[in-house]
Amino acid sequence: MPGVHIGSNVVIGAGSVVTKDIPDWSVAVGNPCRVVKKITEEDKQYYFKDRKFDDEAWEVIKDL
Repeated sequence: MPGVHIGSNVVIGAGSVVTKDIPDWSVAVGNPCRVVKKITEEDKQYYFKDRKFDDEAWEVIKDL
């Protein structure tokens, strides 16, 4: 939708309809889409398992 902002490092569920802003580091699903979880340090290995982060790089990107 026009004017809607999806933050950085967000996971949106398949088939979800985003109607309002979704904050950084969130998991959002549904119709209308709503945040169901914030992504924590422990979650990063699950949600971003296809990417390798060294500790120094993670410290830089986690706050973006």
